[in-house]
Amino acid sequence: MLIFSKAKLVLFSVPKTGTTAIETVLAPHAAIALLDPPELKHSPVYRYNRFLRPMVEKFIGDDVETLAVVREPVSWLGSWYRYRQRPFLSGRPVSTEGLSFAQFVEGYLAPERPAYANVGAQSKFVEPRPNGTAITRLFKYEALDSYISYLEARLELEIKLPKVNVSPARDLDLPAELELRLKTSCAEDFALWASIP
Repeated sequence: MLIFSKAKLVLFSVPKTGTTAIETVLAPHAAIALLDPPELKHSPVYRYNRFLRPMVEKFIGDDVETLAVVREPVSWLGSWYRYRQRPFLSGRPVSTEGLSFAQFVEGYLAPERPAYANVGAQSKFVEPRPNGTAITRLFKYEALDSYISYLEARLELEIKLPKVNVSPARDLDLPAELELRLKTSCAEDFALWASIP
């Protein structure tokens, strides 16, 4: 998460949406850069609302704009699956080594998700709070150029993203029946992504 006091912007870091590359470039320009541990870096709206929003509103103002990037849900799960294929996770419960993407998605849809598929949901990450705290502007990962252009205009900076945190390529095909189950079970995530212009 990056907070810009003069521009009055808060950039949320939805996991697996290119945020590491964005933070690599923009962290030196931010008033506050929450980069570690992951629980702070990837603070969802509910955590921001509870712990960070009061401070931001007190010292920066209550007219701060909040931004986040959301990825097409199958692609988002595919990114998690590929990330967890990396050798440094080998032998750990979160590793997807030896699993197909279909097996990963089956785990994600299970009533009790195994550790390797326990990755949350984008819709829950950006879910508005009862007090009105919400993401004011969402962007699609698949149209990241529009997000970068918006940030360049607001921050008056030229942004060139490096290639960082890129996971290995893997087959992400799903059987039609499993994809339908995913779209039904995760309807909120697909609706969220489709709602972004």
